[in-house]
Amino acid sequence: MHIGDLMAESGVGFGTSGARGLADRMTDWVCYAYTLGFLSYLEQIEAWSPGSDVGLGGDLRPSTPRIMTACARAVRDKGGRPIDLGFIPSPAVAAYGFERSIPTLMVTGSHIPDDRNGIKFNLPTGEILKPDEAGIRAQSIVRPEGLFDAGGAFIQDQSGVRSASDDSALDAYVERYLDFFPRDCLKGLRIGVYEHSSVAREPYVAVLSGLGAEVTRLGRSEVFVPVDTEAVRPEDQALAREWAASGRFDALVSADGDGDRPLIADERGQWLRGDVAGVLCARRLGIQALATPVSSNTVVERCNAFQAVRRTRIGSPFVIEGMQHLIDEGFESVAGYEANGGFLLASALRNADGGILRALPTRDAVLVAVAILLDAVERDRPVSALAADLPPRFTHSDRLKNVPTEISRARLAALRTGRLQHDKAAIEAEFGAAFGPVATLDDTDGLRITFDSGEILHLRPSGNAPELRAYAEADSAERAEAMTRIALDTLAV
Repeated sequence: MHIGDLMAESGVGFGTSGARGLADRMTDWVCYAYTLGFLSYLEQIEAWSPGSDVGLGGDLRPSTPRIMTACARAVRDKGGRPIDLGFIPSPAVAAYGFERSIPTLMVTGSHIPDDRNGIKFNLPTGEILKPDEAGIRAQSIVRPEGLFDAGGAFIQDQSGVRSASDDSALDAYVERYLDFFPRDCLKGLRIGVYEHSSVAREPYVAVLSGLGAEVTRLGRSEVFVPVDTEAVRPEDQALAREWAASGRFDALVSADGDGDRPLIADERGQWLRGDVAGVLCARRLGIQALATPVSSNTVVERCNAFQAVRRTRIGSPFVIEGMQHLIDEGFESVAGYEANGGFLLASALRNADGGILRALPTRDAVLVAVAILLDAVERDRPVSALAADLPPRFTHSDRLKNVPTEISRARLAALRTGRLQHDKAAIEAEFGAAFGPVATLDDTDGLRITFDSGEILHLRPSGNAPELRAYAEADSAERAEAMTRIALDTLAV
């Protein structure tokens, strides 16, 4: 059957970053088939051949080991050699593959609850983009007889197909930062690492302590915790304030489940918004040109720190395309970031001693934390003061959970018919009492509404989960949060 048909049948389809779905729908057969489809596509474009390696990594949710086993069996049956990289961050898996010019897979559902999971696919040269997804969906796969039962589970135990875990990917990821940043550059800082169930917890501790910081482990969990860096849970906000109130920390750091989206809190326990963290990181690294989704804070343009800013649709594939356009335009240092805080480095960077930080064009959390903390040290200012230096523009986001994508799309379609005056009137009927008249509309990704006041409301279905997301931007944090709440309350009716 075609992979596209299997995606429709199973409900496990491509989102903004890889395939995602309910864990019980990601049967051994579905994950096996998707891996075969991925490798068949790579064969077709001459990017991989049987006999070659394929790297496999995963996060810490309960279904991940089973899915990694199904993927490893598919690699073996396709004639490849599965290299088990263990439970490590997505950017560490990707970097391992890019360095060796081999494809990699990361089994992760990122920030979503552990009743769901997913598979991220990386080409030997970078993340899969939208044309690659179409190529994978078009592959035709034969289901092997006698390997799976009627429900899609392996008939016999397959645990032996996974090789012994190779620690070199994690080691190289840690060394990437220890080799580039100055020795003891974070000395004197007291950092709390909110570990929860993120695979970034060990590399965070290794990198930050290796650069001289005093590190304290906090909040470790053996149960998966769905930390979302775009919509930080009230309990995670409360934890940060509690830890900060002790006076023991200059900053707190964390990440989502697969370690590609950072969370950085200042000395007061206030988590920085991801799109502010992205600006601070890029400014410290001396980036010339940035690609970022249309949902990101407009402070990136208002701060006048960058020669060019290219706006894209939401999702790392679109940010990567935007970065490539900037490289083609001749900029020497190019990066991208998303509103979730994930930072993508498109160009290699060189430090004062001639050391090189290689490009890593996939979302990364550790680089953001190190760059912001180092900036605070070099400026001799608290982390809170770094964000205060930026123009006063604040964003907030949240989502309605368990809203099927088709319902979200239908809800927005009523406000986005393409008839400008009609759409403005419809939006003002819904939101005008709270936000005032509509100035402009942008349908680059979802519906982004700028009001006459300058306030912005952006609505879109999630690309990874059955959620309707709302993003708001205003001149105060309180107003942005209130806008998000009003918008979701309105849409929930």
